[in-house]
Amino acid sequence: MTIYEAIRRDHDIQRDMLDKLVNTSGKTTERKQLFKALRKELTLHANAEERHFYKPLIPKDMMQEHARHGIAEHHEIDELIEQLEETEMDSPGWLKIAKNLKEKVEHHLEDEEHTFFQLSGKVLSEEQKKDLADKYNSYMKDHR
Repeated sequence: MTIYEAIRRDHDIQRDMLDKLVNTSGKTTERKQLFKALRKELTLHANAEERHFYKPLIPKDMMQEHARHGIAEHHEIDELIEQLEETEMDSPGWLKIAKNLKEKVEHHLEDEEHTFFQLSGKVLSEEQKKDLADKYNSYMKDHR
């Protein structure tokens, strides 16, 4: 498995969770559990990705700006999660922020999968791609 396959698998998990979350209503157990699970998944994924994908690429001139952009988007996602935590779950505003979060995350995933993956593929060897996947997967496994 390469780092791209590992990350894409988790991206699919996030897409699925986001779809389910925006289809919940009110302060239900389902919404609470989905939000809690999504928050954990997004945080964990961002940490693993920054350590085992972005960080090794920052020294490469061609990748530096893209890595910084990706990290900045992780912070924007964190801010939306904080807004959700501070908003009453049964207010109309909560769903609006959840939809913003879904859009922001989906944009970020598309960016990574269509731009960042292609560019980094030119600077990483096959061995590095596998090695990063092992490190990424092991981090996710240890923290899930």
